[in-house]
Amino acid sequence: MIISRRAALLGAAAISLCKPALAQGANWPSQPQHVFVGFPAGSSPDLLARIVTEPLADKLGQPIVIENKPGAGGVIGIQQMLNAQDQKNTFATTINGPLTTAPRLTPNLGYDVAKDIAPVALIATSPLVLVVAADFPADDLAGFVTAAGKEPEALAYGSVGKGSGAHLTAELFSDRAGVEMLHVPFTSYAEVTTAIIGHEIDCGFMAPSAAMQYVEVGKLKILGITSEKPFAQAPGVPVMAGQAGLPDDFRAELWNAFIAPAGTDPAIIDTLNTDINAILADETVQNRLLGMGWQAAGGSPEALKQRITEDTEVWGTVLDRIDAKN
Repeated sequence: MIISRRAALLGAAAISLCKPALAQGANWPSQPQHVFVGFPAGSSPDLLARIVTEPLADKLGQPIVIENKPGAGGVIGIQQMLNAQDQKNTFATTINGPLTTAPRLTPNLGYDVAKDIAPVALIATSPLVLVVAADFPADDLAGFVTAAGKEPEALAYGSVGKGSGAHLTAELFSDRAGVEMLHVPFTSYAEVTTAIIGHEIDCGFMAPSAAMQYVEVGKLKILGITSEKPFAQAPGVPVMAGQAGLPDDFRAELWNAFIAPAGTDPAIIDTLNTDINAILADETVQNRLLGMGWQAAGGSPEALKQRITEDTEVWGTVLDRIDAKN
């Protein structure tokens, strides 16, 4: 069968239109990559980004430039990623806030998470622990809930301010456990810790690394951890899920993720996801993250998308609760 030149050209054009991602992905990466971080150099989110992007650059065969754009709790970093001229070679790492609570808390956010963000991979998670003074009259979560439920605001908890991770976690716990606690805001976790030890307040949620040094010298004790599974940085501390009336799926974690602008070539996202998962499976990387209080995660872009959706719903309910109380 003889095919005309015009038909052949039309067929070739149709094939190219059907497979733009393959053609684009095949030429990537051909130049340096840029990863925006919405926090200053040396901060925890910045260090997490560097732990992952250093080996990622080796795998891609191109340098990766970290672009620190701090401000608005990480929101500015995402805005800068989305405003970059070269979308094909521009990505970001971010904590959960800009993708879950910022749409509710930040006026003029400038982006729609569902429409403008392409999830790539969950990098790491970090739980919080519930701490009380060493002489608190309960040694487990059940005893704590009993004490908290004697009357509304029978116990007071500290955080570093309204909307902080510790504040939201405490309100989530209160809601799920069916108790009401008094919120006392401070300006730093050091102040929260001092207030607990000095019996000015009863408890607080904080990072395991911040609590363990005081546990080791007998000034604090930990009653539970908010992760799904036990955490190596808090050995022997039981998970809170399924205890003292809390649901089996109770979870309150900070997390860090690698994202791209929506519309990024699926082949590029697949390459990045595969490489990041391989990096996070490395024991040396896992130990570096654990030393900072983070558990290596990984997983598919779809799993990260689902995590964003679930956490947005959970924290939205908590924010409704907080608004109703104020």
